[in-house]
Amino acid sequence: MLGIIRNDPWLAPYTKAIEGRHRYYRKRLSDLTKDGEVTLSEFATGYLYFGLHKTADGWVLREWAPNATEIFLVGTFNNWQRLEAYRFKRKDNGVWEVKIPLDRIHHQDLYKLHVTWEGGWGERIPAWCRRVVQDSETLIFSAQVWEPENTYTFKHTRFEPDTAPLLIYETHVGMSTAEEKVGTYNEFRENILPRVKENGYNAIQVMAIQEHPYYGSFGYHVSSFFAPSSRNGTPEELKALIDAAHDMGIAVIMDIVHSHAVKNESEGIGRIDGSYDLYFHSDPARRYHTAWDSLCFDYGKDEVLHFLLSNCKYWLEEFKFDGFRFDGVTSMIYLSHGLGESFTEYGDYYNAGQDGDAVCYLTLANQLIHEVNPNAITIAEEVSGMPGLALDIESGGYGFDYRMAMNIPDYWIKIIKEKKDEDWSPSSIWWETTNRRYDEKTISYAESHDQALVGDKTIIFRLIDADMYWFMSKWMESSDKVDRGIALHKMIRLVTATTINGGYLNFMGNEFGHPEWVDFPREGNNWSHKYARRQWQLAEDSNLKYHYLGDFDKAMIRLIRSVPDFQAIPLVKAWEKEEDNILAYHRNGLLFVYNFHPRDSFSDYGILVPQGEYKIVLDTDDPDFGGFGRNDATIHHFTHYDTLYAKEDKGWLKLYLPARTAMVMQKINP
Repeated sequence: MLGIIRNDPWLAPYTKAIEGRHRYYRKRLSDLTKDGEVTLSEFATGYLYFGLHKTADGWVLREWAPNATEIFLVGTFNNWQRLEAYRFKRKDNGVWEVKIPLDRIHHQDLYKLHVTWEGGWGERIPAWCRRVVQDSETLIFSAQVWEPENTYTFKHTRFEPDTAPLLIYETHVGMSTAEEKVGTYNEFRENILPRVKENGYNAIQVMAIQEHPYYGSFGYHVSSFFAPSSRNGTPEELKALIDAAHDMGIAVIMDIVHSHAVKNESEGIGRIDGSYDLYFHSDPARRYHTAWDSLCFDYGKDEVLHFLLSNCKYWLEEFKFDGFRFDGVTSMIYLSHGLGESFTEYGDYYNAGQDGDAVCYLTLANQLIHEVNPNAITIAEEVSGMPGLALDIESGGYGFDYRMAMNIPDYWIKIIKEKKDEDWSPSSIWWETTNRRYDEKTISYAESHDQALVGDKTIIFRLIDADMYWFMSKWMESSDKVDRGIALHKMIRLVTATTINGGYLNFMGNEFGHPEWVDFPREGNNWSHKYARRQWQLAEDSNLKYHYLGDFDKAMIRLIRSVPDFQAIPLVKAWEKEEDNILAYHRNGLLFVYNFHPRDSFSDYGILVPQGEYKIVLDTDDPDFGGFGRNDATIHHFTHYDTLYAKEDKGWLKLYLPARTAMVMQKINP
């Protein structure tokens, strides 16, 4: 019996489906590795064969284009003309190849494929190209030869991430600058990495790395899967960024998009040889993703597996990324893309509504990634709750190291929008932040970039709204909304970050309550960068209240990191009382106490905890964090003996709990 079923007996009725998926993975793995003659890593080396390569004998470019009848290499080196010396030759299995003398092509030359097929032709960017640039005047994208004399040499060739716990700072290089422009890899390396280190995070998750023609897609409409986005700088500069992060002890996780591809034909791989189904489904209904206006891969094709698996290995080997957050996993594994589905019972996961080939691909991808780098990190962005995503493959899982706890941000939005403060339920908060499969690690978060996009609102903007524009100065009269927002912002993050069983994520700038939304340049905003940047100066201005939130976040992260393997320490609920809005829990020697009530403070409030002496180590009401200082952190608290609980070695801790505050207390004696 597979471990996934042994761990969860409620899955037993679906044993046939679960075991069938696992057998299919084993079969496909055997097919791709020729029954073990080669490793999966050796299979996933397409990037070393396809694309443009400089050799001792000259340049060679190969492309898979079985539907093509003729291909020419055109570019700045031949005045974009179809010349005989640049004609491709057809090889086996739909592969085309051209060889060019060394002296005819040079670093930074631009090029494309001129492809002819039955009934048509078009200029295409090679699917395996490693660099794509856009002309600033014509806005046309072209592949670019990238063979600098001085290639980047990594100082850190095998970095080992700190995952105890994993604390992720979600980032976007382009919008990481305070200026109204597109930020660069160099600027990020120089200005943002030190900030991440100072804030205490040990990993960054970087979006929008794979080349995408429309900046406003946030990087999710990928056109060139092997090309780092040139709008942020060169491949060498991206490598320097990653190396610098490793030098600071920061892991770099790439937000990889294998769930779909941009439908553009001149920029992407949508119709590279004139056929609509080369990398994608033959059935138009399955090929086109109506909600995302994009194309869906056919994961049942060996060539598609070769392309995508090679893509995973390429970013690990060539750029030293420490792993991936796979985007859009729900869309991949369901034939419906998860649209209109409720997922209320286990049967919804095993009802033949799943794409078995996509499930198999994700399992193979995790197998490959950990084969290439055993220390790699993989995270699934998946909303349905599919069992086994973050379970090891041998147990019948998909092999991800973590899954995103996507219920948590949805929950916070829902109660902020729909509940009065006095109706915030401690039992509900506890349930939502700790409700997960015990055998799968999760990444908890209060909000990510998704909640910051235009049309939505960040937590701080939902709490404070327009008062943010008028009452964030420390020297002017405050408002009830601002006081409430600052208090709840800290409490929401504290309960989310300290109930983790794997890791915690924060989107850059949200830790200090970055105002407003994220809106990329587009026609509707006159192509403005005003909202596609981060106003770091707000957190650095001691006259404004933003720094209170940023300082609290630093203190919170520092506290979590001070406890070895914080995420693995058992969570024990100590107290919960609905009518008082009180919640308390402990992890070993740390006690977390919350009073979510908006008005009622409690004196000598008794909480049953392990006997001993306690001191306050973090207080959301600390004046340094924008609070009112209603508790004295220098005073130690002692439990009161109770004969009823003496055998359990528990006593009553009597505390003053101000309204809308939280405290972390540390047990001093064993």
